[in-house]
Amino acid sequence: MAEHARRAGIALRPHAKTHKSVEIAKRQLAAGALGICCAKLGEAEALAAGGIESILLTSPVVTEAGIARLTALNARMRELIVVTDNAAVAARLDAAAAASGKTLKVLVDIDPGMSRTGIRASDAPALVEQVAKARGLEWLGLQCYAGQVQHMESPNERRDASLKALKELGELRDVLKKAGHSPKILSGGGTGTFDIDPDARVLSELQVGSYVFMDKQYNDVWEKPGDRLPFEVSLTVQTTVISANRPGLATTDAGLKSFATDAGPPQLASGAPDGAAYFFFGDEQGGVTYPRDGRLLQPGDVVGCVVPHCDPTVNLYDRYHVVRGDTLEAIWPVDARGRSA
Repeated sequence: MAEHARRAGIALRPHAKTHKSVEIAKRQLAAGALGICCAKLGEAEALAAGGIESILLTSPVVTEAGIARLTALNARMRELIVVTDNAAVAARLDAAAAASGKTLKVLVDIDPGMSRTGIRASDAPALVEQVAKARGLEWLGLQCYAGQVQHMESPNERRDASLKALKELGELRDVLKKAGHSPKILSGGGTGTFDIDPDARVLSELQVGSYVFMDKQYNDVWEKPGDRLPFEVSLTVQTTVISANRPGLATTDAGLKSFATDAGPPQLASGAPDGAAYFFFGDEQGGVTYPRDGRLLQPGDVVGCVVPHCDPTVNLYDRYHVVRGDTLEAIWPVDARGRSA
């Protein structure tokens, strides 16, 4: 991904919501990323405590307690960038930043039609004007993430939808330029459109995240006849066979609690016979069905699963086991003194 960004002449600011790991964030920075994205304030605090010095917080922070934590984090970081889509919240951010004595950097969040967060492009100039004039804020640009297009199965539909959203963002950029507010940062994009978005020549940086792990959802988007996946799967959940008393059926110790289930069951990646399939067998157990005429699964066999959706599955676990071949190389995360947890 870093090489793709270099070839396309666009900056890379990968999203840590996927991995929630200081170690992986540092590797992304070492590969050429200019900073890291976080979805939640708690993630940003944890990464900053681990030494990540440039973070874009991509979701609005609106509560008094949250804004107090935000200004405290800003005071101890080299670069914290936040987003806003609301004039009243922007005024509160301004007051808190001014009182703290350190300017808070801000992007105005634009809604590309997803209606999750962001202000409509037609209403954005007034908010940009407010932030740009604020005493405690420094307006840097715009954020626009078209999450609704990332998993469109048709490459042509995905391309058309993403370029349409970016065309509208480019038109807003031009309006702001004429008003004297030329954005320094135009941030957005995702793993589903990483190869499309640079072509629009609008975004200055990509907020890709899932590429570092991949999952069943994104594999389904990319895996077409004759196509090669742009990124290999690097994340699996290991589960152990705990019962195998029926021909062609084994029970494992990873059920509904072990995976995010918004994208169906996981795919079997290793340890199971050809033709095997995983299904949810309850909260604590998974099931593996497989042909009866080949190798039989036995209690203690380890089966690796490609997760349905990497971000929320990672959220269920406290540590990674880093494996190359049959060798366990490391366990992440490490504690504040650098030791394995």
